[in-house]
Amino acid sequence: MSRTSAPARVDASPTGDAPLSHGLKQRHLSMIALGGVIGAGLFVGSGAAIAAAGPSIIVAYAISGLLVMLVMRMLGEMSAANPASGSFSVHAERAIGPWAGFTAGWAFWFLLCVAVGLEAIGAAKIVNGWLPGVPEWSLVALFMLMFCVTNLAAVKNFGEFEFWFAALKIAAIALFLVIGLLAILGILPGTDAPGTSNLLGNGGFMPNGTEGLILGLLASVFAYGGLETVTIAAAESEHPVQGVAKAVRTAMWRIAVFYIGSMAVIVTLIPWNSESLEKGSYVATLEHLGLPAAGEIMNVVVLIALLSAMNANIYGASRMACSLVARGQGPKTLGKISGGVPRVAVLASSVFGFSCVLLSYWRPDDVFMWLLRTIGAIILVVWFFIAVSQLVLRRRLEREAPEKLAVRMWAYPYLTYAALAGIVAVFVLMARDPGTRTELYYTGGLVLLLGVAGYIHQRLTVKAAVAEADALTTAAD
Repeated sequence: MSRTSAPARVDASPTGDAPLSHGLKQRHLSMIALGGVIGAGLFVGSGAAIAAAGPSIIVAYAISGLLVMLVMRMLGEMSAANPASGSFSVHAERAIGPWAGFTAGWAFWFLLCVAVGLEAIGAAKIVNGWLPGVPEWSLVALFMLMFCVTNLAAVKNFGEFEFWFAALKIAAIALFLVIGLLAILGILPGTDAPGTSNLLGNGGFMPNGTEGLILGLLASVFAYGGLETVTIAAAESEHPVQGVAKAVRTAMWRIAVFYIGSMAVIVTLIPWNSESLEKGSYVATLEHLGLPAAGEIMNVVVLIALLSAMNANIYGASRMACSLVARGQGPKTLGKISGGVPRVAVLASSVFGFSCVLLSYWRPDDVFMWLLRTIGAIILVVWFFIAVSQLVLRRRLEREAPEKLAVRMWAYPYLTYAALAGIVAVFVLMARDPGTRTELYYTGGLVLLLGVAGYIHQRLTVKAAVAEADALTTAAD
């Protein structure tokens, strides 16, 4: 940490986005970018994906990783040209219209708030395993209070928490990859090099055929959630344009190393159909190698990942809500800024997240399940808005302000169209699979409802503006 820091400044974005302090340093933004790619989904959900796809999960993660890289490159281009705490919501509004910004923004806010509740429940279950006498609800309340207070303070506190959380997650993944590589080479004491026996044995590289690969692909797509936070945080960094440009440019190797590399190590070292994968792919791999206390060590890592995600999601939800309000698309109360922090939005997002936790206890079979199904495909909807917005805004930037293109989408517009096709293909695959079809329909219903509300709000806003202009003209006459 530097001995002196520049005073926090509060600016109003030319887009009408929320005026927030610029308290995040480059090291914060770099670690948020690195840590954002290592979510709890990677540690928790990859076992089920491997069971579905077998060793071909490497291909599934590579395909979905390529799609995510394209989306992040597009988002990086727009965010470097126009840093805003509303990120893709602001870009969608500028490119498509206010209804699109309204829909994308509030859908993402809803996703983050429900995710905060889920992460709090997951973290409480882990700690309850160590402290069985402590009720889970009290642990959830403690976590919610802790990160609510963290986000109510200056944004640099959020940055510090994420810096150290990300550092621990990166260290854990790096250590896992090193241990795995040594085991694959037969260098790790007490292990023999497995060769290709686990990759090509037990039914081959694609034991469940194309259908298994598709299921693995669907599971892997949603494991990449969280990357968008860095473009939201960039608006509060000391050097927004340089910060987001650097973060996006390094996305490719992060995804390749952390996600695809991890999957390659796991399926090379352990049979894909091993029952031990049910407890978690990382735990199963380390226990397979005979490392002591592997399960508890990974539980600590998963707990850190969950707490990091809670912290980041409360931050992201509050900034998105604040940005929407600043653009006249939400209750004005949520937009109040105090000390450069949208404290009312932080409280509202935290309360909504805690309400989701209460629903998991009170109505686990109906209301809570509805919430879970509703958020199932929201991230794909956000990616769709990002791709369409980039198509429109890139043409506009090249015509009006080409100097703002600090980050450029590769092979524009062809790779943008390819990303759009990939997103649509995932939607189709979700509609084909009974396990994900319901989530797609629920998400579609929410997005349609928000889209209609956004369009009505847009029409009313235009009508009010016209009426005001007519009144001014009449008064002048």
